[in-house]
Amino acid sequence: MEGRADPRDPHTAPAPGPRLRAPPGTGPLRARDVCEALDRELLPKDIEGTHAKLKRLVKLDVLTEIDAGSFTRKQ
Repeated sequence: MEGRADPRDPHTAPAPGPRLRAPPGTGPLRARDVCEALDRELLPKDIEGTHAKLKRLVKLDVLTEIDAGSFTRKQ
């Protein structure tokens, strides 16, 4: 597999994306809250894109959707 980056090798692995850590006791987050925390514009297209990404993380079993549009980390 020459020419491809090995994600296990710290010298060739791509840089991780921004990390979002909710302070303890803050409760579930909405897509708008995530956009604010990542300093993204609060335009409907940005909020909807973030919501779609959060839904994808629910499908990957990383997050849980508490109520419609409220997300929290899987325990």
